[in-house]
Formats: sequence, structure tokens, C-alpha cells
Amino acid sequence: MSLCPPRQVELWLKGFQSCTNSWAKLDDINKVFFFNKTPITEYVRAHWREDTFFGYQFLNGVHPVVIRRCTELPCNFPIMLAMVASSLGESTSLQDELEKGNIFLADYKILECVPANTINGYQQYIAAPLCLLHLQPSGELIPVAIQLNQCQGPASPIFLPSDSEWDWILAKTWVRYAEFLVHEAVSHLLLTHLINEAFTLATLRQLPMCHPLFKRYFILTCPQAWRLKALSLVPSQGVGLGLEGAKLLMAKGMSCLTYASLCFPDDIQERGVDCIPNYYYRDDGLKIWSAIESFISGIVRHYYHSDAHVLADCELQAWADEIFHEGFLGNETSGFPSSLQSIPELIKYLTMWIYCCSARHAALNNRQYELGAWMPNFPASMRNPPPQAKGTTSLESYLDTIPEVNSTSHIIFTLWVLCCELGDSRSLGTYPDEHFKEEVPKQLIAAFQGCLAQISMEIQERNKSLPIPYRYLDPHQIENSTSI
Repeated sequence: MSLCPPRQVELWLKGFQSCTNSWAKLDDINKVFFFNKTPITEYVRAHWREDTFFGYQFLNGVHPVVIRRCTELPCNFPIMLAMVASSLGESTSLQDELEKGNIFLADYKILECVPANTINGYQQYIAAPLCLLHLQPSGELIPVAIQLNQCQGPASPIFLPSDSEWDWILAKTWVRYAEFLVHEAVSHLLLTHLINEAFTLATLRQLPMCHPLFKRYFILTCPQAWRLKALSLVPSQGVGLGLEGAKLLMAKGMSCLTYASLCFPDDIQERGVDCIPNYYYRDDGLKIWSAIESFISGIVRHYYHSDAHVLADCELQAWADEIFHEGFLGNETSGFPSSLQSIPELIKYLTMWIYCCSARHAALNNRQYELGAWMPNFPASMRNPPPQAKGTTSLESYLDTIPEVNSTSHIIFTLWVLCCELGDSRSLGTYPDEHFKEEVPKQLIAAFQGCLAQISMEIQERNKSLPIPYRYLDPHQIENSTSI
């Protein structure tokens, strides 16, 4: 059954979903999300061209999991000091900034050779860009160089902030498009929804209902019936990634997936972003991880009194083994455990699972509409190939490259549906059903809820001073499970 049909009918009546033309002018895009404008959608529309807002989204946008500290420039990204001197400042050099840890890289190599979709009868295009960013003394992160594919050469220019206005805007839009594809197919669909399915199925197959993990964690992470509010964005009639491309991209995502990348504190350290300022996704995420870990630690130690007890639990070991072989394809280089050897290992593993299907999903899902309603900030397809020379982009050619009218309306409507609040949603730590009879688990739940309430207060207080509030890891905004 379709959701909110009056909204969709309204879009049809306005002619958006049947129009395959390019936008006549940028401001016309504003008419598509007329039905749900918010202060943040309006902020995005006003600031999407600014380099500071572009950089901000790598930290606190819909996909804040990509950038990593760059200590050495990639050999296929030949940036010379003269290219970026004006962006870095007269008194510093690129090498100095690399050594200080002020240079960051977003690399979308995973998109290389991924086939594109056909939309409205026309071939779409995909690029695999590299984007270099500089952390300025002010604490703002700004882009300083963009290359739109992985092969250097005359047909692969490095775009700079000093280039013409629309050359630079188009280069940044290609990066935002790469963000859309990797976010939807890998970080969101694969690494929250599909991974959670692997855990859920293994729980149903390997653990009896009387097992502590079944009783405690299956209930905690899957408290609601699974619901499908909207078709997945990947593949979709408005996305530049077709079915074959989506399958290949997710296969690439699985092949390079590591256990550390899903363990939040490990990922922050491995990417070298532990000290970058104004990274609210990191700050809030670490608090949530710590709260979950403390709660899980209490529960696990209540049922397992030694490492030997963990090792001797054959049902638990069969559960971990199935997840490793069926969910993570037996990839030993990934670092995922195929067995759980100790209490600390079990605590970390369960914390990772619960974090991924609650907090990680909230961070990657709940901001899609607000940052994507203004389509040029988060385009789902590109209709022309990446430019092979500078000085070739105008407003007209830009409008002919970004998604046309009907594709835009379809994606914006879908993003809105995906981010609608559910009437029966349960925020993290809320367990209305009485499944806990012993006194110790009840006390642990109360402590967990108190910790989450304190985190929520701290986030709300901080947000009062921010031009763009970051509320997506406020415990009140996090569902107990990946339910959409």
C-alpha cells in the first residue's frame, strides 16, 4: 500500500513526476519540496554552494563516515603546492599541513567501474572522485582540490576553488553524488539493514528462546515488526545506480568491510579523525557507544561469570560462526570473529551489533530528507559524463547534468517518506514490554535510561548555540532497531 497518497497525487497534479525536462532554473527545484520545508532545508538551499557547508557535511551530514586524515598524497592525485597555496594560506605549505594532520581525504575509489543506470531512456554516469580537504585555523573544513576519477592525466583535471564558479560547483556536485551512491548502497542499506538481517537470522536459527541472548538482545534490537514504508532507493527509477551497479557496489563494500570499521571508537581512531573539531557525529556517537557498552557489560557479566563460560556456550559459538560465514562471507582478513573467546570480546561484539542497528542507522537515515530536499546538494544521478577540461561548465550545462524534474520529485518524495516519524517508534532504551524478571537486569535498564537521558540533555544544550543543530544521535531520535 502506498504511503501518503495525497502528497504523491499533489506532485503528479503539479506535473513534476511526468516531466522529463531539465530544470529551467535552479529556483524551480524549491517547488518540489514545498509540502515540508524546515529551517534546515531552507538553510541548505541558501548555503549549498559554500565551501564551508560542503566541508561541514563530511563531519555532520547524512554520511559522516568517509573522510580520513591524509598523511601522504595518493600517487594518482598529483596536487602541487601552487594549486592549493591560496586555500592553505600564504604562511604554510601543503607538506607542513600534512605533517600537522590538517589535511583530509575523501576517496570514492569503490565507485570505479560501477555501471550506471538508464533513466527516462537516457544513459546516466558515475564517477569515482577524490576530494582533498583542509582543516583551517578557524576549525572549518573546506575542499581545496577535487579530481573526478582515479586516473590522472590531461583528461582528468584537478578542480580548484580558484576555477570558474560553475566548474567548481559542478566538481563539488559530483562529489555529493558519489556520497549519495556510497551512502545509500553501502553505508546505509548494506551496513545497517542487511547486516542486521544476518544477526537476526542467526539468532532465530541458532539460539533457543531461553538463551540469554535471544531473551535479552533479540528483544532489545528487534522490538517492532519489520515494516517497509517505501521502496529502497537502490535501485530506483531516479537513481543513477541500476540493479547490476547496486549489486556490484555492495559486493565491493563487503569485500573491503572490516570489523574495526563497524566498531565506532576503532573506526574513529583508524580514520584519524579523533581530534578534528566540531565533529558532533563523533562526539555524540562515542557517548552512545559508551552507554550501550556499559549496559551490555552489566547484562553479559550477569549471565557469564568467566571467559570459560563464554567458550563453553556452544549455542553462542554456533551463532557467532553463522554470522561470520553467512553474514560476513567467511572473510578472515576482515577481522570479524568466527567465535567469541572471552567476556570482553562478547561485550564488544554485542555493542557493535546494537550500535549499528540503532545509533548508526539513525545517523545515516534520519537526515536524508533535510539535506537532500534541495537536490543539487545530494543528487541521485548525473546525466552527462564528468568534464574532461576546465572552463566548459555554465549554469545551463549544469542544469542539463543534474537530475531532471521527474527524477528529482521521485527521490525527494522517497527521502521524505524514509524520514517520516513512525507513530509506534520506540527510542533507544525504551522497553514497554515486560521481558526482564530479574532485579539486576531491571536495575541495568534503569541506569541505561538515565545515562541516555543525560546524553540527550547535553546534546540539546549544545544545539542551542549551533546554526545547524545536530540532533540525529540524540537518544530520543534513535530507534531501538533498524525498522525502516
